[in-house]
Amino acid sequence: MARLLTSGDIRTLSRGLGITPTKKWGQNFVVDANTVRRIAAAAKLAEDDVVMEVGPGLGSLTLALIEIARKVIAVEIDPKLALALPTTVAHRAPEEHQRLVVVETDAARIDPAQLPEPPTALVANLPYNVAVPVVLHALEHFPTLRKGLVMVQAEVGDRLTAQPGSKIYGGPSVKMAWYAKAKRAGSVSANVFWPVPNVASALVAFERIQSPDANRIEVFGAVDAAFGQRRKMLRQSLKAWAGEDVDAVLERSGIEPTRRGESLDIAEFIALADAKEALGGTAPRPEED
Repeated sequence: MARLLTSGDIRTLSRGLGITPTKKWGQNFVVDANTVRRIAAAAKLAEDDVVMEVGPGLGSLTLALIEIARKVIAVEIDPKLALALPTTVAHRAPEEHQRLVVVETDAARIDPAQLPEPPTALVANLPYNVAVPVVLHALEHFPTLRKGLVMVQAEVGDRLTAQPGSKIYGGPSVKMAWYAKAKRAGSVSANVFWPVPNVASALVAFERIQSPDANRIEVFGAVDAAFGQRRKMLRQSLKAWAGEDVDAVLERSGIEPTRRGESLDIAEFIALADAKEALGGTAPRPEED
């Protein structure tokens, strides 16, 4: 069984590596072993899962994940941390360390070809400043991801799981709903991090759903247009996306032009894209992986 890192261990490792958590990469290391165990358990991993962990840092969560999953692919942007992680895991989890693969790259731009095999789960303590693009990029480019559990800023967690009609419902909410069913899975105290962040954190769990039979580029285009001017009615906010066909698109989709983007669910955004496609004003469908 792996020996998880304590607060003292993390500070000792950091001093030895000459590392200070940096805002540049949104680094806040988890220093509480109980929280790490809780996250690993909440991820509901199976023995055959291949986990993609984004931003493993010094290895706090990695050590808990490697006890459960068949393989952990740790994606780390910081060269020093990427180099040190295999040594830490080998020292503290000698029986499981061969399950670890470290990939040094930016998770917001990672390509499937960079990984040794397709991941089945995403589990991560995500940097607050890139959490949404990382999650959406992973879901888009790794169709093998069946589930995930990510720790994010509480406000981001609320946006990812918000429902239509809410003031925080927006583009991330709709795009997440395209790929998966997401829900809040708990809160995390700021005191379990080093350095202590000045914002609250939350866990978001998701399970992938079958992709809708629609043009994702057009659906997301409608989403971006609607929430780019969220205070305006759809007849105005969608003009940049639908052009002169905006009234015809709205009529064909059965959506009132006086509504606003925050009132539409994913099915209605799909109806808008389908209507635009039927009228011949749509972009080619993307090739899905």
